[in-house]
Amino acid sequence: MAIIKLLVEGGNMTPGPAVAQQLGPMGINIGQVISDINAATQEFKGVTLPVHLTIDPDTKEVSIKVLSPPTSELIKKELGIEKASSARLKQRVGNFAIEQVIAVAKAKHDSMLSNDFMATLKSVIGTCQALGILIENKETREIMQEINEGKFAEEISAKKTEIDPEKRKILDDYFATITAKQEEIKKAEDAEKAAEEEKKVEAEVETEKK
Repeated sequence: MAIIKLLVEGGNMTPGPAVAQQLGPMGINIGQVISDINAATQEFKGVTLPVHLTIDPDTKEVSIKVLSPPTSELIKKELGIEKASSARLKQRVGNFAIEQVIAVAKAKHDSMLSNDFMATLKSVIGTCQALGILIENKETREIMQEINEGKFAEEISAKKTEIDPEKRKILDDYFATITAKQEEIKKAEDAEKAAEEEKKVEAEVETEKK
């Protein structure tokens, strides 16, 4: 048996030289394998995730095992974003409801080493912090403290993933104000940088005149 490990975009794997080099010499129908992988990963469309192929060199039979995507990829999919924040302390990229944290934790739990769902949940919250994501309009450390104090116990116990539309609107409205403030700060920083560059150019011109 041969095992080939791939990292693919869910539902959108395309032929590439790396795959051809590994499967071609075995006489495997590459087009069929790619089609099967895309079918198996359709629910993770747009998410990068690991896939393991187990190949019987005698029968040419290929079995596909789809592994759980990285937590960060699941979070980005839940938010509908492609990139996280490159400066998490200055830029927020989303505002999760606790139900969304639970949804990601449920998707990851089976692949985690811990059997404790709460541990998985807190791991997801830690990743949210690293990516620059608020939870329930708050910083992740505040949410972690509230969870430790028993808040959201009902939602977590029931593993609730559906969000009340009114609550969703409140979270979205709050995040819209955060986004607007971030844009204002960025514009001010860009203007300051432009002014500094202009001063440098003026100083260089003055130096050349002398």
